[in-house]
Amino acid sequence: MKDVVGSPGTKTGLLLRIGQCGFAAASIALMVCSAGFSNYTAFCYLVASMGLQVLWSFGLACLDVYALRIKRDLQSPVLVSLFVVGDWVTAILSLAAACSSAGIVVLYSKDLHLCRPTFPCGKYQLSVAFAFITWFLIALSSHLMFWILASV
Repeated sequence: MKDVVGSPGTKTGLLLRIGQCGFAAASIALMVCSAGFSNYTAFCYLVASMGLQVLWSFGLACLDVYALRIKRDLQSPVLVSLFVVGDWVTAILSLAAACSSAGIVVLYSKDLHLCRPTFPCGKYQLSVAFAFITWFLIALSSHLMFWILASV
């Protein structure tokens, strides 16, 4: 199963990791640029989770670049097992962070109608949307790594 889209050491795998890293960084940037995000635990958790995702995705993207440069196969059982565990852990953390942050945004914007300059709903909503896109890309990667592990 060397030709699976998104597998480690391929161009599509590199694009998947760059997408994860980019959307996670965008989520962090929007949240950090919003006034008062640190007053809410869910938003701090989102920043921490997306920060971990940036580090994980960037590290694997660098590994993909290295593998593409030297034309090396990254589909050994040990490496793929590491990718599976890392992707599943970051996927679970990212989904939990995105859902908890979305709950806070919905509570304050739709239920309590507290959107104002001290609670910039638009930035928070966009940050959470980027977090969900990041999670989708991680979930896709996790699923692919699981099937590659089963075939290695």
